[in-house]
Amino acid sequence: MARTTGSEGSRTEEAIRQAAIELIAARGFEATTLRELAGRVGVQPGALYRYFPSKAALLVALLVDHLEFLLDHWTAGQPDTADPAQRLRAFVDFHIRFHTLRRKEVFVANMELRSLAPPDYRRVVGLRRRYEDILTAILADGLRAGRFRLPDARVATFAILAMLTGVGSWYRESGRLAKRELIDMHTQLVMQCVGLQTDAPSKETPR
Repeated sequence: MARTTGSEGSRTEEAIRQAAIELIAARGFEATTLRELAGRVGVQPGALYRYFPSKAALLVALLVDHLEFLLDHWTAGQPDTADPAQRLRAFVDFHIRFHTLRRKEVFVANMELRSLAPPDYRRVVGLRRRYEDILTAILADGLRAGRFRLPDARVATFAILAMLTGVGSWYRESGRLAKRELIDMHTQLVMQCVGLQTDAPSKETPR
């Protein structure tokens, strides 16, 4: 019988992807073996080749999937406005929400570029650059409109992304701040970075 979407075959492929993310995030790509991955999923090692022709192809698929996930979800959910300040607020919210939701995928995507062959590296970095370009375009629009004050939109892109992505490495659901509070705080920080003051209420400095 032919497999359909949602069948055993598609569930096995998704299980392979999830197990690979877990193992690579914990041990690194080079230390992760296909035998160990197959054991985690509950299949024979040879069965992995039905879904991915090689270990390298699996890594490329994971990184491409992560970046396309971000690009697709931003395209679908971006605000319908030309106002750069509103778009910047929406981007900060989007980036933190998804980078704390998919923190292991983010870690693998950032750490394992080094393990890619040159053609695969160029493909993945091209997708990464498309995501960076979203923020650069917002910042450049704000500069042209006289709304933002920045020395360079591209350099500011890298600085802002480094700050926002870092939240995923230390944020904990059980921490003293809720995710919404962190998003609001980082939105205020980013707005101040681009030369805008937010309307966030001031809080008394604790003694």
